[in-house]
Amino acid sequence: MNKTKIGWIGAGRMGYEMAAKLAKAGCDIVVWNRTRAKAEPLAAYGAKIAGDLSDLSGCDIVFTMVATYDDLKEVLLGAKGLYGNGGKGPAILVESTSISLEGSAELREALAKFGTKMLAAPVSGNAKVIKAGKLSFVTSGPKEISDACMPFLDAIAPNSVSYVGEGELARIAKICHNVYLGVVTQSLAEITVLAEKAGLPRHAFLDFINKSVMGSVFSRYKTPAFVNLDFKVTFTPYLMRKDMDLGLNAGRRFEVPMPLASITRDLIQAQMGNGHTEEDFSTLLLMQAKASGLDIKSENVKVNDGLS
Repeated sequence: MNKTKIGWIGAGRMGYEMAAKLAKAGCDIVVWNRTRAKAEPLAAYGAKIAGDLSDLSGCDIVFTMVATYDDLKEVLLGAKGLYGNGGKGPAILVESTSISLEGSAELREALAKFGTKMLAAPVSGNAKVIKAGKLSFVTSGPKEISDACMPFLDAIAPNSVSYVGEGELARIAKICHNVYLGVVTQSLAEITVLAEKAGLPRHAFLDFINKSVMGSVFSRYKTPAFVNLDFKVTFTPYLMRKDMDLGLNAGRRFEVPMPLASITRDLIQAQMGNGHTEEDFSTLLLMQAKASGLDIKSENVKVNDGLS
């Protein structure tokens, strides 16, 4: 593993923590981010910081974790991108951005012209989940490429990599995952507000849910935000809306009705229209409380997020 040269593109909230895992594991890794200062702290873990994307041209494997498909095309195929002006790319690209099936297939075809094989590798989790060692990958593409990348994927997400097959199957898995994320969060907001308006403290209700068969890693993780109204961003409403749109587009493509997803997407749009754009998307709780005539306040109760 130490002899493989790893390149990393994207050091935002997610990318930074994922790259840090590889650096701490002793990988030979060079990291590029549009805002260099955000990547520079990774040097403390042994990572090299790239000034230009061309600094990654000699890498064997390059990981990408950026915000949108437009960003992805720019950093890879743009004039100053990794492959811009005839640049030499890696043998393998591991792509973890949430993008559409069509975009993923288009990118795979474009990279093949440069001799690069792509592993689609979206993730489930956020920065805190990564730190806790509970991130998970879903991957698709050539099986031999998945196998070759497994030591690095496992270093980031121990024992949490699911290979689902060839092509873009990992993309549809991730799209379905994030649609479920949106719908479940809205549902959790609704029942939490119902319980509170009936007189039940939020922390007591969520303690019951978390200990019941309906409890999950996610419900436990969101409990501090719901109880104490700490909506420090892990996933913005803008990104949640993007993924809901990807899910609804896939539903139309495959002729699958998605009424709950459609309603949730509209509620997220309303959330954004009410100014909740820079906080975590779980401010859906505030929207539900407002719609229910509930003046919701922090309970200031110490609760466990299930990660620490």
